[in-house]
Amino acid sequence: MESITKYRQAPEVLRAMIARAYGDDRAPDGENWFSELGHGWFNVAYRVRLRDGYEAVLKIAPPPEVEVMTYERGAMQIELAALNLIGKHTTVPLPRVDFADSSHELCDADWFFMPFVAGENLGVIGPDLPPEERAAYKAQVGGLNRQINSVRGTAFGPLTGPGDDSWRRVFTGIVEDVLVDGERRNVDLGWDYDTVRDVLAEHAASLDEVTEPRLVEWDLWDGNVLVRDGEIACVIDHERAFFGDPLIEVGFAGTQLPDAFGDPVHFMRGYGRPALTEPETVRRRLYCLHLMLVMVIETVYRGHTDPGPYQWARQRLDEVMALLGRSRS
Repeated sequence: MESITKYRQAPEVLRAMIARAYGDDRAPDGENWFSELGHGWFNVAYRVRLRDGYEAVLKIAPPPEVEVMTYERGAMQIELAALNLIGKHTTVPLPRVDFADSSHELCDADWFFMPFVAGENLGVIGPDLPPEERAAYKAQVGGLNRQINSVRGTAFGPLTGPGDDSWRRVFTGIVEDVLVDGERRNVDLGWDYDTVRDVLAEHAASLDEVTEPRLVEWDLWDGNVLVRDGEIACVIDHERAFFGDPLIEVGFAGTQLPDAFGDPVHFMRGYGRPALTEPETVRRRLYCLHLMLVMVIETVYRGHTDPGPYQWARQRLDEVMALLGRSRS
């Protein structure tokens, strides 16, 4: 996926990064030792082959001069913190961190190496799988997501702090950051920004039911799942994790927007989650509102030239606003 946030580097810089991480004697020479992995929207990622044949993935954060959304600032440090937490407290298959560098000496952005994990991207192959095979993978994702959500925090909010004991304050603050990001770049939502704020305020009391901070991925969609031989081989891209309400996970989005996100029945079966209660349904609609705001506004921050993602997200935003009691006349 193309995005102005992808900070591509020259081969000599990539070679210097490899030498720092793995040693001069393992730095590759010749040609055809690296290739860009193209599925992500935010960081640039390279598959590299070292001189001794070892294969790794290098992730590089966006360039400092490119404006990102508020919640994306410091995303690579959040990912490293998430990998540490998930690795310590769960059996979720993760990439190991081989080396991380935030010195900005070789490149004026954070970067880290991890082993290359062989597998197929579920977001790519999923639509062509037999229904029973796709259902099995969805159930596995649900089970792994539950493990991640089992990790308890001491406060709601970013993994790297600061935290708050009120989920209502934290979540409404998250949405406000997104709205301010949109206003700053004059993004057309198709709705008045203050109308969105009013809708959030009208339903915010439903957030008070959440009293225990849990680790949430928020971005665990099929494109961040690698599969091999009928099993999930690795869960990747953890830079959007925080402590919040597990119901905000994208696997539950289909309970409100099934046409957009698919039937969540297999995910929920694997998760061990019963049908949502009425207050949970309201919360999930607010989480869909937040998700669609992000998906509309981020198209401007990514510099997308294809209008398709923006138009798709705008339509979904209209659908969520209708679920929350605002329909177009």
